[in-house]
Amino acid sequence: MDVTFLEQVFSAPGPYATVCADVTHTTENADAEVELRVRAVCEELAADGAPEGVVESVRSQLLQANDGGEIATLRGRALIVAADGSVVLDEALADVPRDPVAHWSPHPDLLPVLRQLAGRVPHVVVVADRVGADVSVATVPGRPTDEDTIEGDTFHMRKVKVGGWAHNTYMHTAENQWEENAGQVADHLHQLVTRTGARFVLVAGDVRARQLLADKASKEVGDVLVSMEEGGRAAGADRAPVQLRALELVAEHEAHGQAQAVEQVQAASAHGLAVTGTAQVVEALRKAQVETLVIADQVDDEQLLVGTDPLQIGVDDADMTALGVSGAERIPADQALLRAAVASDAAVVVVPRTAMPEGVPVAAVLRYTDASTPS
Repeated sequence: MDVTFLEQVFSAPGPYATVCADVTHTTENADAEVELRVRAVCEELAADGAPEGVVESVRSQLLQANDGGEIATLRGRALIVAADGSVVLDEALADVPRDPVAHWSPHPDLLPVLRQLAGRVPHVVVVADRVGADVSVATVPGRPTDEDTIEGDTFHMRKVKVGGWAHNTYMHTAENQWEENAGQVADHLHQLVTRTGARFVLVAGDVRARQLLADKASKEVGDVLVSMEEGGRAAGADRAPVQLRALELVAEHEAHGQAQAVEQVQAASAHGLAVTGTAQVVEALRKAQVETLVIADQVDDEQLLVGTDPLQIGVDDADMTALGVSGAERIPADQALLRAAVASDAAVVVVPRTAMPEGVPVAAVLRYTDASTPS
């Protein structure tokens, strides 16, 4: 996962309120239920010592679920609010949080947020007919970052049985027009896929339009194209099945990405380009060697030492002395590791603890090795 979106968290002043909350708004008494859940979250933050301005920021953000609109469709929401009351992270969770969080602490509690975020897989959703298509680009399903409509020519769009000499001409003209319209959509998709790195292009809608689009697609689009029968472009057509299929595909890509990260650690280890275990990963992070941090969704009750710079990180006092750091702070290991990963532009993959190599809590694929890298 690209975690550059977390940079704004660490550029804001701490301490931080970290929240993973249930904001489901589906029942008859939803407004009152959301208010009760938000009140409990705010009371927990206040008991932790969060100042009134921070608590009020959390309250107002979460109560947006009662205002209607797209935000009222979310089931879970993650917030991080800085000490000055600014909201530095506001993300949808994949579902109602399995692990609700309401913490006020010197450093953001990112691991429970990352393991519950809605899948972040760049993708394109297309609903097509023989005239054109509605196209949306998203990283999180159902929350498009870009939407567009491509409309082709509607002249002679229907095949008609006119008989006589003109019949074949009409048939041929309609088919040509469909193909021309599909070509416009295919060209647009090629630009989107090459620009965004979309992991899949989901195409729904008219069967002939889907066939033509598949025929016209470039290799880049064709390699990631997935077609489905449900969903239509007509006004009032139910697009819920399309969103559901997009969610399924994102989950599949996330699971594949987790398995691939573990395999990459194992493969890279054979060439000295991976390390496992807290001490070795800490050393690699200090030197900005880490390309991908692979961290278990459940980590040990372990703490690390940190300085003011995120890459001032160590397992013991000797490490910090060697770095010339005095007055180091001791914080949970996952917070220190994620802080250093974000600061060094490393990718982060959160995987089930049972899938980790040899059951270690953390591993890393390296950008480079040096003389001190374990072989």
